[in-house]
Amino acid sequence: MANQFVVQLKNEPGSMAVLAEALAARGVDLRAIGGGGIGDSGHVIMTTADDDTTRQVLDAGGYHYIEGESILAEVDDRPGGMARIARALADAGVNIHGHLFLGRWGDRAMFAFVVDQPELARPILERKG
Repeated sequence: MANQFVVQLKNEPGSMAVLAEALAARGVDLRAIGGGGIGDSGHVIMTTADDDTTRQVLDAGGYHYIEGESILAEVDDRPGGMARIARALADAGVNIHGHLFLGRWGDRAMFAFVVDQPELARPILERKG
């Protein structure tokens, strides 16, 4: 899977449009996207079809962002599934920079995480959550 970008945005009309337009102008296809905002601060979490061009667009636009490897994790699709994964990462001293919901299959949900310490997170996330 491509790298994941967590991009800080202003929480105001047009912030997402400007970023999406800049990516589109360079031919970058968004593969997965999520985000939100509270107060003045917003963010988008995304994967694209072209990490190099995405990075160039973000750098040229002066965006503050974190880029990292997307680590896939299957999580129990029931109350507490995400809590167990988040607690295991926290107990290992791993900070979650972002995660994307990718879909549900039966009693499992699939997420892609980007974290500050992938080498510690990988064994936690790659085992069945």
